[in-house]
Amino acid sequence: MTLTGMHHITAISGDIQRNLDFYVGTLGLRLVKRTVIQEEPTTYHLFYGDRVGTIGTELSFFDWPHLGHDRPGPRNVVRTLLTVPDDEAIDWWARRLAQLGTPATRQQDFAGRASLHFNDPEGQRLALVADGANDAYDHWAANPVPQAYAIQGLHSAVLGVSEVEPTVAFLTEIFGYRQQRAFRSDAANEGQAVVLTLGDGGPGKEMVVVERTDARTGFRAIGSIHHIAIAIAAGDSIEAWRDRIAATGLQVTDVIRRYYFDSIYVRVPGGILFELATVGRGLAVDEDVETLGARLTLPPFLEDQRTAIEAQLKPIRIPEIELS
Repeated sequence: MTLTGMHHITAISGDIQRNLDFYVGTLGLRLVKRTVIQEEPTTYHLFYGDRVGTIGTELSFFDWPHLGHDRPGPRNVVRTLLTVPDDEAIDWWARRLAQLGTPATRQQDFAGRASLHFNDPEGQRLALVADGANDAYDHWAANPVPQAYAIQGLHSAVLGVSEVEPTVAFLTEIFGYRQQRAFRSDAANEGQAVVLTLGDGGPGKEMVVVERTDARTGFRAIGSIHHIAIAIAAGDSIEAWRDRIAATGLQVTDVIRRYYFDSIYVRVPGGILFELATVGRGLAVDEDVETLGARLTLPPFLEDQRTAIEAQLKPIRIPEIELS
């Protein structure tokens, strides 16, 4: 039984149009799926990725404007890291973000690599990491960012926990990560940190677990990560993965059939919510690649509710893009 790397990461927005403008217009990701939360079908669920929504390039958002803003701390994801090819791309992005009014801070060595740290307009904590080209990345011709500098998918996530050891033990013993290196974070309210990898690591195959020393526990809301999804190898049984996790004594959901893929959810020691997801049909199964994200798509079991669903969703528009 094997996990192959990042499947997607899902975060929370309170202003989905502003979110769309930033992730498409500023970061150059493609809107590859305009759908809804299947358990809450009057709420948008947008997916951004490469040209075809390749597994491991997808960053998605729930639209929950009624929530307040998140609070960093234990039990919350500290930062989402996105892959760019090299240091030259980091330099290019530093100039671009400055020109567009987004403050950013460069770090020469963040968990072993050059990075550029910044927040989206709602406070979502992001970083670009220079870690070579992602061979699975499919460049979008309408991307305002040249391919040499483009964001090529998810790299890793930084998990904030009160105690590092229990989270590391679970991710290594159950999920199959390997402990790569330990270091001490010099960021405020952070201490011991561990870099974990699947296989040899690299884009989509790393995780950083860091001790958060905040006096109060963090919580998820606007500007934070809802869950991290890891991909199950194509030949694996998701039912077997569920049994494996259940045997640890942790609560794990039943298998959820989401049409595009199947998944289970578990809150690992330390409090971070993980999803294990199959490769499945993929997000492009019910759309032409050329028009991904242009219309609202629904899984077949919600299609008979389309009129009522569309009536309750606010209109959104894909931003006009100026190519570099």
